[in-house]
Amino acid sequence: MNAQANPRSTVLLEGVVGSTAYGLAHAGSDVDRLGLFAVPTEQLFGLHRPGESVVSTAPDRTLHEAAKWCRLALGANPTASELVWLPDDCYLVRTPLGEELMAVRRSFLSERAVRNAYLGYATQQFRKLVAKDGRGDAPPARLAKHARHLLRLLEQGVHLHRSGELRVRVDDPERLRAHGERLAQRPAEAEARLVEAEAAFDQPGALPSTPDERPVEAWLGRVRRAFL
Repeated sequence: MNAQANPRSTVLLEGVVGSTAYGLAHAGSDVDRLGLFAVPTEQLFGLHRPGESVVSTAPDRTLHEAAKWCRLALGANPTASELVWLPDDCYLVRTPLGEELMAVRRSFLSERAVRNAYLGYATQQFRKLVAKDGRGDAPPARLAKHARHLLRLLEQGVHLHRSGELRVRVDDPERLRAHGERLAQRPAEAEARLVEAEAAFDQPGALPSTPDERPVEAWLGRVRRAFL
């Protein structure tokens, strides 16, 4: 299966992410797609470089150019990183170059980046959970969504820190939903979950102190040669 980010680019890897990949989707959930693409290498040499991201709706779809996706993944961006760790049934496009990227996915990981990214994104959800918008509390469904995201990010991040594996699909969706509903009723208690996660990140884990950029550079070089 092939797809186009623009008339001269080629999608290398694409999948369904978000609630569907996590196992948390319900009847009204959006279906979000994420992928990465390569442009013809000659376009990188000119005065005006091609766009690095393409975002569209109907369906909701975000595509990043190969180099940008690598930078995001080296920073442990949770949304970008999950593209190479999805359950098999979530992939829509898997080219040979996409498979090669999946094979070196551990090279992107580093202890500090994972800690900062997952705690950082979870803290953003915590702030939304406890924030007032000037008109009273946010709707309960929105609060529960923020709580679920917070819990998922902390569980994924700690598991990644301990094991070196990004587990996209949650183990027990019903438990996470129920826990999210409880935190939505008592948002301040979510702070304890952040403290627990920080303590877990303080313990020795399975990740290296820095990413191994050599396989990443080698893969990106193969992409550029393939599209010369």
